[in-house]
Amino acid sequence: MNPVSMGAAGMGAANIDTLLKGADPVISGILDGALNGSEVSAGQAAELFGARGADFFLVGMVADELRRRAAGDTVTYVINRNVNFTNVCVKQCGFCAFSRDFRGEEGYMLPVPEIVRRAKEARQLGATEVCIQAGLPPEMDGGLYERICRAIKAEVPDIHIHGFSPEEVLYGASRSGVCVEEFLSRLKDAGVGTLPGTSAEILDQSLRDKISPGRISADDWERVVRAAHGLGIRTTSTMMFGHLETVQQRTVHMARIRDIQKDTGGFTEFVPLGFVASEAPMYREQLHGGVPGGASGPDTMLTHAIARIMLHNIPNIQVSWAKEGIGLSQLLLTWGANDLGGTLINESISTSAGSQHGQLLRPAKAAGIAAGIGRSVAERDTTYNMVDGAGGSRTLDLADASGFGSYAELVRIKKYRYKNPRA
Repeated sequence: MNPVSMGAAGMGAANIDTLLKGADPVISGILDGALNGSEVSAGQAAELFGARGADFFLVGMVADELRRRAAGDTVTYVINRNVNFTNVCVKQCGFCAFSRDFRGEEGYMLPVPEIVRRAKEARQLGATEVCIQAGLPPEMDGGLYERICRAIKAEVPDIHIHGFSPEEVLYGASRSGVCVEEFLSRLKDAGVGTLPGTSAEILDQSLRDKISPGRISADDWERVVRAAHGLGIRTTSTMMFGHLETVQQRTVHMARIRDIQKDTGGFTEFVPLGFVASEAPMYREQLHGGVPGGASGPDTMLTHAIARIMLHNIPNIQVSWAKEGIGLSQLLLTWGANDLGGTLINESISTSAGSQHGQLLRPAKAAGIAAGIGRSVAERDTTYNMVDGAGGSRTLDLADASGFGSYAELVRIKKYRYKNPRA
């Protein structure tokens, strides 16, 4: 079945105003207000998660219209490479299948020259961005992140470093013995361009204490993000959904993101991240009385649509093709999303959790996804400036990419085996 026939765009030329008149009065009132510029509250957005039948598709139609107004009809993507330089982590989050204890046999740590080699290779392959994220190794040298960035910039000065989540920033600042603001300033001076807004999960502390005890608190996540924005370092924003959270916790999370954006304007995009369950410890061990196996297709559609409806001040809603797959990602582009994210080239975190959707999105594939829903495609950079004339025409030849390989292969390479500094 053509994905468009299942989505909001599949409603044909029907007039949204006419359909609103026949909808559930609560749903129609919320959607009509959104179309006319009213801000949708967290409580109202939670009501939209209950939309069924024709009202369900009407939520998608409104989100698609708001997407058209905010971001136009062009589907965007960035050519980037992920470098997850270590999987060793002092935290043990219930949703994370990527991390390993420092005593584990599958722990790895890429040396700085190898990180630089991968960044250099990415640039040669056409990447404009390298995304640097990893676990939190014990007794880490507080200057490691700066050293990585300076080494990359020395070899590849024109590549954008999208690096270090708020969790990593807080850890790095602690290991360096400086405040968050000082540490962010050092990262910026070393070459960091933007931060990934991961480690947000759900910004509800009671839930965080359940799924990731000891992880960065909701308040500290916000504190780091606001500090970054204050220094002119823009960030993404994210939400992990489909586990133990309620729809009310999702919408309160999105409202908090929206409030930060009102104050700082520093978010480039919002990315709903579907929980990949199969290898996640809290799912495999059925902790907390049982953990769902991720969001359903309709729930994922509503989550992206409601993000678009709520987040009127963030123009870009990104779909994670590595978590959702190509078919559902294409459908989500008709339910409020406008961006496909990155080509990734290497992807370890979703893959280790059990995602089967691959590690690479070629530009030609992105163009095909857009064409399948009647839209154009354009390559962008990290902060959503278009790369002139690129479209989906850029090739991405990995024949000579010697570092390309799966997470399963990476953890078996003996020369990268993590060496415990406590030994």
